[in-house]
Amino acid sequence: MATIYDFSEEEVSGQPIDLADYKGQVLLLVNTASKCGLAPQLEQLEALYQQYHQAGFTVIGLPSNQFNQELDSDQAATEYCQLHFGVTFPMTKRVWVNGEQADPLFTYLKKETTGEEIAWNYTKFLIGRNGQIIGRYEPKTTPEEFSADIAEAVQNS
Repeated sequence: MATIYDFSEEEVSGQPIDLADYKGQVLLLVNTASKCGLAPQLEQLEALYQQYHQAGFTVIGLPSNQFNQELDSDQAATEYCQLHFGVTFPMTKRVWVNGEQADPLFTYLKKETTGEEIAWNYTKFLIGRNGQIIGRYEPKTTPEEFSADIAEAVQNS
């Protein structure tokens, strides 16, 4: 049976992001899109990353053009997030979140939570230090709205 630590992604720079390297940390995985109206959530995500990173919390942004709201290249998407929202957390190359081309990580995350397709950009998955999924937060749920879950996971898991 797969665990979250069986997956890896590729950072925009080409460096691998092996989720096994994050064992013992709290992770927040987010499908992002630069041109989405929900993109200002990146500011909240960055603030939480800065607040809890030293305590073992990491946000990983996974840009997706599944909903036609991402820029034309991986590099452009990452630079946009850095320039407009101050993002310093890791960003991957663009991925698909649904359908036959869905990234295996998202297939796993969907199966382990509601089983439902990703409805839109900024679906967020909180993973505890033990690798278990704590919660799936839908696009309009802002990071501030579940920041208490993050604080609890950082302190208790």
